[in-house]
Amino acid sequence: MSGWKEYRFSDFVEINPRISLPTDEGISFVEMKDLNEGQKYCYPSAERFSRNGSKFENNDTLFARITPCLENGKICQVKGLKNSVGLGSTEFLVFRGKKNISDSDFVFYLSRWDDVRAHAEVNLDGTSGRQRVPRACFDDLLIDMPSDIEEQKSIASILSSLDDKIDLLHRQNATLEKMAKTLFRQWFVEETKEEWELVKVGDFVKTNVASITKNYPYDIIKYLDTSSLNEGSIDSTQILKLLEAPSRAKRLVKHNDVLISTVRPNQKHYGIVKNPIENLVVSTGFCVITCEKIDPHFIYILLTTQEMTEYLHSIAEGSTSTYPSLKPSDIEAIEFQLPPNDLLSDFANLCNHAWDKISKNQLQIQTLVRLRDTLLPRLLCGEVQVT
Repeated sequence: MSGWKEYRFSDFVEINPRISLPTDEGISFVEMKDLNEGQKYCYPSAERFSRNGSKFENNDTLFARITPCLENGKICQVKGLKNSVGLGSTEFLVFRGKKNISDSDFVFYLSRWDDVRAHAEVNLDGTSGRQRVPRACFDDLLIDMPSDIEEQKSIASILSSLDDKIDLLHRQNATLEKMAKTLFRQWFVEETKEEWELVKVGDFVKTNVASITKNYPYDIIKYLDTSSLNEGSIDSTQILKLLEAPSRAKRLVKHNDVLISTVRPNQKHYGIVKNPIENLVVSTGFCVITCEKIDPHFIYILLTTQEMTEYLHSIAEGSTSTYPSLKPSDIEAIEFQLPPNDLLSDFANLCNHAWDKISKNQLQIQTLVRLRDTLLPRLLCGEVQVT
């Protein structure tokens, strides 16, 4: 292809560039959980005064180098850093465009290309379960890339237009959910009446109602693991043969079931299921909550406020299991004051409208993601030309 040439990846991309950090104030910090598969951008979730960790600037690409985060697609372009600089997990490699050679937006898409990810995965080093990608492995990766930076920018612009729309839809969904949580706090926390009856979650729900049995009719399943559900958003699912699926792929769900990860609740792997396909199977790492006598949005928000998340995590840390974990009975035992039916009905109507919009946005996101993921390899290998 005219204008394309072979590069060594580490000659084309600046890896772990040197960064100077301010010495007298907090630094934006990005954790591994802040990166979501399928989303281009990630944002800092905290500030730290320590200077330990990977260092980066706005628009750098954070590339998870540890398993299973790499396989789960935790590769994002960082935004929103205070003073444009930040710190993050030591398990990130940091990629940036190299002056006069490559564009940083193009480098982000290059890092997500299957050829690059596959090279990283086959070079994982270390003990099972804690394997990492060595930075040096990128010295061995040869790639054909456009030498013209303007062509790189054009390719990145096409893909970015899709990612910007995806990001906007995710933000709309976050805003809709935030509005529902704000209303919940006002009506059911700040304006709680003393005469409201004290009840338990278990009085209104059932947990883990259905699991795969020998009569399960599907040979192929769509599997959702706990790491792929983050604060109400499903990042990805896996298409698997049932006989080859992990042993945790057992739990069945239906419309409006609430999912909460029972391991390390503070990581916020929770969500509410909307119109699942018939062969959707979720991990036994979730507690599946079926709301029989109360609106599921009320229970979902009740169980996912920051205060409740901290409470559930404190219970989990007191468990005797290998990892901090909850039992379904812990969730069923949670007490709350029961609002009157008319107030619950008004709240349910508002939430149903909000989640209808969220569901439509999710469908549009899925369409845009499929289009982006189809275009990305074809643009990067030159199969589709930019005119």
